[in-house]
Amino acid sequence: MDDQKRQLALDLHEIGAVKFGTFTYNSGGTGPMYVDLRLLISYPKVLKKIAKLYAKQLESLEYDRLGGVAYGALPIAGAVSLEIEKPWIFMRKEGVKKDHGLKKALEGEYNAGETIVMIEDLAMKATALLQVIPKIEAEGLKVKEAVVLLDYQKGARENMEAAGYKLHNFITIHELLDILKNEGKIDAAKRQECVDFLAS
Repeated sequence: MDDQKRQLALDLHEIGAVKFGTFTYNSGGTGPMYVDLRLLISYPKVLKKIAKLYAKQLESLEYDRLGGVAYGALPIAGAVSLEIEKPWIFMRKEGVKKDHGLKKALEGEYNAGETIVMIEDLAMKATALLQVIPKIEAEGLKVKEAVVLLDYQKGARENMEAAGYKLHNFITIHELLDILKNEGKIDAAKRQECVDFLAS
């Protein structure tokens, strides 16, 4: 597991998915680093490795289908679906039905009463997850758990638990930073700046 985390951190750094500067997050806050997992669509070998990491996390969970969180996690959900041969669905970002075609808000096939495990790329406060889960439940589906690759440790797990859900992650932001520092990819000052932000 530790070697897998090390390799993941190095892969993400190599493809430029870990960025440092000043960034505004989905939650509205700003911080000194940004992990851009949307880049994975341009690096299929890395995406394939990451799909295997999700597959491992999903082994102990009980569910009928995967639920991708639009839009960043959709390529990951697709890759994981192919890896484990489980079907998946996703709620359109707008959460409303289209005014053309089949006029669906929830894409993919599903049956009322099925259990969906949510697939998200990363979580800071779990804002996107907590916005989309009620919409999926409103379609007659059950959600108990979500799996993310990276937990920023800024309250996502606690916010999910408070809402009655469980969050699983493969790596935390602190682990990622420690690996990058130990591998000489960032210096101690940059790591500390990020750690201070995470603690604020």
